[in-house]
Amino acid sequence: METESEPYVQLASLRQLHRVMADMNAARSLADTLQTVADGVVSALGYELACVNLVRPDGDLVVAAFSGNPAAEALITGRVGSRDSWERRLRMGEQWGDLIFIPHTEGWILDDDDVPQWYTDGPAPRFEDEWHPSDRLFAPMYGGSGDELIGVLSVDRPRNGRRPGAWGREALQMYAFQAGIAISNARLRANMQRALVRLEREQQALRASEESFRQAFEYAPSGMAIAEMGGDQHGRILRTNDALCRLLGRPASAMRRYSFSDLVHPEDIGTLLRTSAEGGRAELRLGRRDGSYVWVSLRNSVVADAADGPRFLLTHVEDIEERKRRELQLAHRASHDSLTGLPNSAELRARLSSRLCQQRPHTAHGGVLEPVPADAAYGHAVTYENDFGFRTAGAVGAAYDGYDHHVHTTAPEGQRDDGAKGLAVLFCDLDGFKSINDRFGHNAGDAVLIEVARRLSNGVRDGDTVARLGGDEFVILADGLGRADAQDLAARLRTEIIQPIRAEGRAVRVGASFGIGWAHCGMTADEVLKSADERMYVEKRSRPKQHRRAG
Repeated sequence: METESEPYVQLASLRQLHRVMADMNAARSLADTLQTVADGVVSALGYELACVNLVRPDGDLVVAAFSGNPAAEALITGRVGSRDSWERRLRMGEQWGDLIFIPHTEGWILDDDDVPQWYTDGPAPRFEDEWHPSDRLFAPMYGGSGDELIGVLSVDRPRNGRRPGAWGREALQMYAFQAGIAISNARLRANMQRALVRLEREQQALRASEESFRQAFEYAPSGMAIAEMGGDQHGRILRTNDALCRLLGRPASAMRRYSFSDLVHPEDIGTLLRTSAEGGRAELRLGRRDGSYVWVSLRNSVVADAADGPRFLLTHVEDIEERKRRELQLAHRASHDSLTGLPNSAELRARLSSRLCQQRPHTAHGGVLEPVPADAAYGHAVTYENDFGFRTAGAVGAAYDGYDHHVHTTAPEGQRDDGAKGLAVLFCDLDGFKSINDRFGHNAGDAVLIEVARRLSNGVRDGDTVARLGGDEFVILADGLGRADAQDLAARLRTEIIQPIRAEGRAVRVGASFGIGWAHCGMTADEVLKSADERMYVEKRSRPKQHRRAG
């Protein structure tokens, strides 16, 4: 340590100290900064040994850097001293400004604490200010705020062998102050670098996740779409993949003009409305660009753009056209006659039963159920909205003992045509059909049945039902007819049936007997069919045999 009597030496030391401080603030990492601090004590302040004790997050101090003696460095670097022991040291001894000096006459009581330390040999002091090997000098280092201890500098063995004077103490104190700032800045930079590295890793993971989602979305073999949730544009399609565009024959730019409610088949609107956004599933038809429809399975899930960001509806669209076609074919086979393609007996009864109820319907007024006139239509319109943003009307307000939206079925009364209309049931039995089977074979009989079915279907209105009950018996359900209308319909159909039919290369003829029954609520389907069948036999027996068949 230079003496105060040599100001030129002090100036040289200040220059060296300035260079060390510059190096200390230019260190690239926290570890480099700590080592530069320790080395600077030795190179610029004139001590042979220097140790940087750094405060850890748990409060204890660890030896983070050492300079001046490789053997001592290897011995104590990385060792930890408890905060209690360090605070005890910093409270005792002499206060040299911010420095703490513990002379050898008092330091012996510290020999057994857990603070890492080294031991140096040397002769006992010969004069008052001579440095003793057991003397201890500490320079606390504080952070940028000045009140948080971040570490302690320990120095030993001044090169001139004397305890530092006023200038030396001021230089060490100033150096510790700058070292504290440099270490705080280095630690802040290290934390920022770790945060940046962590952020970059998270960004990379996010980009990888987004890329994985993009590829999974874009190249999925089935259709995918993202739609808005909430706001004025609720339900609008934001993004579609190639598979969905190909499925519907629409470009991605055009798809963004629609919502699923714009594309769904009108008959499937109710299904769409009942489909929940939270994991909802539905099977319905979506419109193609050419005007046709394709059966699809929709599966929904809700995704968020960020923790509190907007929510979107992710919809998976799977083409089930082939499966649905097979299901419809199976259902058609189960409900239709395999020879003529007409509804079979089970389907006929189902359609007839759907129009009939066993009890009179009622409406609710003030919590009291009141009878409703038999010819009334029920319900009033209300509007619903679902997660796809589509609005539609439905009827509510009537109770029917399990028959919602049911129009009560009545029948004309008496034999006179008083203008009343109802559901007519025409029971048709072919005359002379058995003889064709017997004479020309079953192939000819089948050809006759097929042609009769065609003529009956062509002779009724759209919405009427023509069914094959079995054998050569057919039934027609025609709603909204009066007695005269039903009789005219039977006459026209009979005229069509008796025209010659080509079967197995020859022309044959059959006749037809019609019985007209009327369906009304309170009857079962079997009772209605039995009534029409009985009237058919009455009509068949009332006509001469020669008028009942032709062959």
